[in-house]
Amino acid sequence: MQKTEDLQEGGARRALVVSIHDVSPRTRSRTEDILADLESVGLPRTSLLVVPDHHHHGLVCEDAPFTEWLRAACSRGHEAVLHGYYHLRENKTSDGPLKRLVTRSYTAGEGEFYDLDKASARELLLRGRAAVEGCGVKVTGFIAPAWLLGGEAEEAVREAGFHYTTRIATVSDFVSNAVHRSRSQVWSVRAAWRRSCSLGWNALLFSRTRNVPLARIGIHPPDWEYPQIRKQILRLVVRALALRAPMTYADWLVRQRTEAC
Repeated sequence: MQKTEDLQEGGARRALVVSIHDVSPRTRSRTEDILADLESVGLPRTSLLVVPDHHHHGLVCEDAPFTEWLRAACSRGHEAVLHGYYHLRENKTSDGPLKRLVTRSYTAGEGEFYDLDKASARELLLRGRAAVEGCGVKVTGFIAPAWLLGGEAEEAVREAGFHYTTRIATVSDFVSNAVHRSRSQVWSVRAAWRRSCSLGWNALLFSRTRNVPLARIGIHPPDWEYPQIRKQILRLVVRALALRAPMTYADWLVRQRTEAC
């Protein structure tokens, strides 16, 4: 009874957003597995971060099975979020040591919006939104690959009319101009040492963010290839749901704006 009261009162102001990154025809099968596992532990909705032309493998709106699947998912309460365009950043000969560290080692070459100029960002944003909405779903949010969004690119996101973006430690609401602090949990699985560190770090981070208004868990399709990672994510989701309401980013921000009035 106490848990129910917490959820309805103090817990009503606390939420959980689980996002699935890199959603595209290339990852649809794995995404379906992730959603099935999340639903089995009581999570009914997520924010699906859709890549319009994932690594140049074709537009999402031109893949009929994917468009049908995405429409069905959104009709069940999931949210489609624009997630870059190609999800790739070409290496540049002018990159210095810091840029090489961030765009190659940290992101494996996928920090697409890290240093785009405004015009280039705007073009990709408009084309990307058209491609995802061409699947028959509405898109109000944009999240850059690896959460790397440069200053000019962020201006382009605002000017293109998106309602929000997120970085690894913040959620920026362009409607209310509020910036909400919320650290996303995320796992790195490219090497054994990364997986081991991720397990320890996320256990610690979960305990430290237990009482924050918004808890965020970010899942990438390769996470599900590693049983220990998958088990930890599902375990943390179950623990979070005991005291939090599951929401999408769009739903949570609407509630924040309403409560601020």
